[in-house]
Amino acid sequence: MDRFTTLTGVAAPMPLVNIDTDMIIPKQFLKTIKRSGLGKNLFDEMRYDAEGNEIPDFVLNQPAYRAAQILVAGDNFGCGSSREHAPWALADFGIKAIISTSFADIFYNNCFKNGMLPIVLPQEQVDILMDDARKGENARIAIDLESQTVTSAEGQVFTFQIDPFSKHCLLNGLDDIALTLEKVSSIDAYEAQAAQARPWV
Repeated sequence: MDRFTTLTGVAAPMPLVNIDTDMIIPKQFLKTIKRSGLGKNLFDEMRYDAEGNEIPDFVLNQPAYRAAQILVAGDNFGCGSSREHAPWALADFGIKAIISTSFADIFYNNCFKNGMLPIVLPQEQVDILMDDARKGENARIAIDLESQTVTSAEGQVFTFQIDPFSKHCLLNGLDDIALTLEKVSSIDAYEAQAAQARPWV
């Protein structure tokens, strides 16, 4: 997993509330167990018509936002079923941070496990960043995980809260597997001791 330290870029505005995981990645794309390849189907039913053609009005189909790495979203982002494919699809598209007033708990925690930073801010601050996002390539938002700040295009600085352990994992690029591998010498020592104590196992 890549480290997350700072990020500066164009943010895509998605002011809808209650964007659920089925909207993020519809159920027909859940057959894969691979994390890659889902980005093309991110928000599939909003991005494409019945014939598979792009819907020009959808934000991620607009030229200014095709390479967006930040989403500024409405309240309760990631609600619905607990499918991990939702953060997989967002990450595969290139999204590295999502800013909202609130997230569904399981989705929120899954973001950290997939290298994305979910940021919770008060409504008035999200509104300012949403206005920035609507300016497209003329406005850039900056995120600094170490200082836990988001800076608007006009230079306003907002502070966000984050669990210290989740912050540590993102700063160091540690997913669950990497965290386990940090303890590999202790695991090997235990296994060797256990094999001597219980050779019949």
